[in-house]
Amino acid sequence: MDESIYKYADVGLIHFMAYPQTMKGEGPILETLRKICEDDYFTLVEVTWMKDREVRKQAAAMIEQSGMRCAYGAQPALLSQKLNLNDPDEAGRKKAVEQVKSCVDEAYEIDASGFAFLSGRDPGNGAREEGLQLLFESVLEICDYSAEKGDMPISLETFDQVEYGKNTILGPTEVAVDFAEAVRAYYPNFGLMLDLSHLPLLGESPWKMLHAAQDVIAHVHIGNCVMRDPTHPAYGDEHPRFGIAGGENGVIELAEFLEALFRIEYFDGITPKPLSFEVKPIAAYNECSELVIANAKRALNQAWAMV
Repeated sequence: MDESIYKYADVGLIHFMAYPQTMKGEGPILETLRKICEDDYFTLVEVTWMKDREVRKQAAAMIEQSGMRCAYGAQPALLSQKLNLNDPDEAGRKKAVEQVKSCVDEAYEIDASGFAFLSGRDPGNGAREEGLQLLFESVLEICDYSAEKGDMPISLETFDQVEYGKNTILGPTEVAVDFAEAVRAYYPNFGLMLDLSHLPLLGESPWKMLHAAQDVIAHVHIGNCVMRDPTHPAYGDEHPRFGIAGGENGVIELAEFLEALFRIEYFDGITPKPLSFEVKPIAAYNECSELVIANAKRALNQAWAMV
């Protein structure tokens, strides 16, 4: 496409995935975030919990000074502590809800333009209905808590349902859409976050995923996965670079995904919509964050030219 991508997309990078040493809310957060803020390819950066309040303050100032927007992802806080928003144990569910509420506080503190989290582990067919009800209760409580502070958009990210991935209750897009519509009856600012990386793991096509979710889609991630070689260092939901040997997504798959986003009018040419890279250097290959980021930008440039 000849038109600038920035007319259609708020091009982002997930900081904590590109620099996984920051994923637990510690580490070189400011040093690595500065690299993203200095890169004018990006107009959006997605951050996660930062345990030090002074670090959060400096990060917010850096993002504001650079003229970028930021979004907040609570996924690492939940995953790293094995917290489950649909935990059948009430104490465990409450602990997960309280952690997400704490992340909501941080998101408002840094003036995030959006907030995301994920569902808990899929309990299997016999307990799935109960699990979805528990998740629904958790999500309403989180949305209610957030609404007391403002109208920040809230997104639930769908993941896979395979044992070698995240295996979450949401899950298949059609089920997630039904869930989102039920929540939106109470909170219209709630929607789904969909990810090209998860699409092969869900066994879905771009059109099947995006067409089903077109009325509730709020945020989009783009990346890659490995699912056919259990010996691969990036096997599962590890978000390797585009085009990695044994991976599922390269430039062509990204272009097909972008085309589907246009077809459902996610890209309307009026308000740029979030489109963030979720890519991670693979430690076993001694990969460099900056080179993986450069790979992602080149892939998007090539895919955009094909649409």
